[in-house]
Amino acid sequence: MLQLAFSTADNAIYFYQGGITTYNLGQKTRHLNIDPIYAKDCNCVSEKTVSEMALNVCKLFSSDWGIAVTGYASPVPESGNKLFAWYALAYHGEVIVIQKITLKNGNPFEIQLSYCSKILHSFHQLLNKNPAQKKSKKAKGAKEQ
Repeated sequence: MLQLAFSTADNAIYFYQGGITTYNLGQKTRHLNIDPIYAKDCNCVSEKTVSEMALNVCKLFSSDWGIAVTGYASPVPESGNKLFAWYALAYHGEVIVIQKITLKNGNPFEIQLSYCSKILHSFHQLLNKNPAQKKSKKAKGAKEQ
């Protein structure tokens, strides 16, 4: 749903590099270089795993920003029958937001839509803080010294 949201945004061609959906340990390891031993122990759903995913999305797409999410959209024994997901926002090789979203119930489509909405809202708030401008000021200040 994140890929759909970004690819259909106005002027997406100017800022959206692409997306990847990796649905299991093998694909997350192969394409996003996550630690397979750790990921197996947590069923690929953890702060560490989502951080690795976001950072490696930046590398994979040669992008300033990377957004990753991993979690459960339906109750399964591996999640203790709970609905939750971790997401991470990375910028210039650094994870700057990492949060857990917990939901009570809903069908898988509604759950995924809710995750997407919360992640987009978080990303929008972050963009309004304008981290690119802050980084530019730091770099400029370093040159002047």
